[in-house]
Formats: sequence, C-alpha cells, structure tokens
Amino acid sequence: MIAVDTNILVYAHREDSDWYEPAAETVRNLAEGPSLWAIPWPCIHEFLAIVTHPGIYRPPTPIELATEQIGAWLESPTLILLAEDKGYWQALELLVNEVKITGAQIHDARIAALCLRGGVRELWSADRDFSRFPQLSVRNPLLSDRER
Repeated sequence: MIAVDTNILVYAHREDSDWYEPAAETVRNLAEGPSLWAIPWPCIHEFLAIVTHPGIYRPPTPIELATEQIGAWLESPTLILLAEDKGYWQALELLVNEVKITGAQIHDARIAALCLRGGVRELWSADRDFSRFPQLSVRNPLLSDRER
C-alpha cells in the first residue's frame, strides 16, 4: 500500500503550485485506481492547516473548499485512513529513540510510525526528512527516476 504525505496533497489541491499538474494526476490515479492507498490522519490535519493559512497562501483556500477537497479524497473506495491504535506508542517510541528525534521532527516520526503500523510499503512525499527513517521506503512521485 502507498501512503501520501501532506506536501503531495497540498500540491494536488493548490493550482498555483508549480507541482500542481503532476501531483493532481498522482493523487487522482491513486483515488481512482484499484489498489489500496492511505493518508495518515495527521497529514489531513496538516493539509487543512496549510492550505487555509493566510501567511502561507495569498489567497488561502477557503475552509469550505479545503474540506470539500478532503471529502472528495475520503470518497475513494480504496482509501485507508491511518490512525493511532493500541500498538502505536511502541512504534513511535522505537522510532524516536532509534533515530534520536526531538522537537518539530516528532511530527514526521508520527507519520512514519503510522505508516509502518499500517502496512505501508512506500510513503510518497517531497520531504527528504523522512530519509531519517530507514525502516520506511520513501519516494517522491513528482520526480523522474533520473532526478531522484
């Protein structure tokens, strides 16, 4: 199963993004495809915070449009939402202690732990910070094989 990180979701939503076309196509292919795919709940929360933030986007996405976008993704019959479960804490604890993660990097560790617990084989992200977690395979689907 492939999971999608916040930045891919933001690029797929914001038409003013340089990566809009490839990101929108990537997410559309996942949402309309036959294979299971996933979004960690923290990525949905972060998407909502970023696209509606007036300090990040001018103009920001109106909250109604941002929630409509999330609703459209949630309608995908093959989407799995990754959330904390009973064994989540042990997974997160292991990651942060192994890699010595602190501060703002805890957010990425949370996503990595959810993906590992959820059976994700690959996280699609444009964020290189996930390379800290060798247990999780990460790929930027917006770059060609040569650019990776």
